[in-house]
Amino acid sequence: MQKEIELEVSAVSVASPGLGGEDVVVGQERWEELRRLKAEGMTVSGIARATGLDRKTVRRCLRRVRWQAYRRAARREGLLAPHREWLIGRAPEVGYSARILYQELRAQRGFEGGYGTVRDAVRPLRLETAAAALTQCRFETEPGEQAQVDWGEVRVPMGSGMVKVHIFVMTLGYSRRAWAEGYEHERMESLLSAHEHAFEHFAGVTREILYDRMRTVMLGEREGRKRWNPTFEAFARHWGFEPRVCRPYRAQTKGKVESGVKYVKRNFLPGRMFRDLEDFNDQLRVWQAEVADLREHGTTHEPPIVRFAREAQALTPLAGRAGFLAALPRSRVVASDWLVSIDANRYSVPWRLIGATVEVLRVGGHWQIRHRGAVVAEHPVLVGRYGLSVKPEHGPGAVARNARTRYGVRTVGQMPAAAERLAVVEQRDLGVYEQMLEVV
Repeated sequence: MQKEIELEVSAVSVASPGLGGEDVVVGQERWEELRRLKAEGMTVSGIARATGLDRKTVRRCLRRVRWQAYRRAARREGLLAPHREWLIGRAPEVGYSARILYQELRAQRGFEGGYGTVRDAVRPLRLETAAAALTQCRFETEPGEQAQVDWGEVRVPMGSGMVKVHIFVMTLGYSRRAWAEGYEHERMESLLSAHEHAFEHFAGVTREILYDRMRTVMLGEREGRKRWNPTFEAFARHWGFEPRVCRPYRAQTKGKVESGVKYVKRNFLPGRMFRDLEDFNDQLRVWQAEVADLREHGTTHEPPIVRFAREAQALTPLAGRAGFLAALPRSRVVASDWLVSIDANRYSVPWRLIGATVEVLRVGGHWQIRHRGAVVAEHPVLVGRYGLSVKPEHGPGAVARNARTRYGVRTVGQMPAAAERLAVVEQRDLGVYEQMLEVV
């Protein structure tokens, strides 16, 4: 059974033979991977071939009930020994800089040794990371097992100038079928929305998804334990997938989606122009269906859509679950046409709120729009994209009608000052409102 093995070797590994004359010492993450492969039925020889490790090393790892950190016997280990675990965790975060580690040990941890002690301790850690990068093996994931996610940034001709677009790409590990979509930014709202559009596109979710260390996914690592972004962690639980991240400075372990981002940039973008972001995504969807899904993939030698037919059944079905974003309030600024955009559809709010920030919340089959805690509008959720829902009472015409009803026996000059101002505003904007009703 072939498995995708992201060889995220723990920083406690020492140099392999030829880089110091010592046997390879397996880090915690690779040790866990070996035990997982064994539990799935792979033989010792098969695991050795898949990982590039010696069979004796594989057997030794499988015999251990618990993983134990390796402690290098060094000439000046004594002073550094109390700080070894800290050093192992901190070294990757500062790019294995012995100088920075030495400064932090002296300033923060009371280390009394010399720079040479730290330098000698860091050298095998750095060499092991370099060796792992050079000898990394890649194998195919099983259908439905893993997807990889990344962002790409491009500048494209849009309207009358060049505009920056952030392209979200999710690539399925087995079929290489991808979902790509452009956004104005890479904030949490965009990330989660793009995920849910991808899940809808694939009609399912993989068991795990691999990321680099973006802060919208992971806030950091403390004592070897990952600190997930709370919102993203709740999102992963909602959809039932396990998030994974690349090791520091090892973003190449998600090479499938890296290739997918490059493919979008090199094949989709050249020679194209776009009216706006909606046009960008419209063209991108057509290109994915007519080009990306149908071309023969350079690694699998099959069109992604063909392999996806075998992968689709292995995905976790959506089972009609409501989207995670539906339960999250979204901020919107009311446009000059007193509309707010939600999932590529537009909905009206009272025209007095032009320029104001409102919150949008989905309640059942309706969008509820609030301003300063009060509900100011409610609309049924439109099906599809580019729809328009306008309520007459939200437009300036409603103000004039109310004023004529209330002050029907008076002339405009007899109206109170506030009513006169409303009437004047209504007369100026009524044409805009009538045009919108014609569109509806």
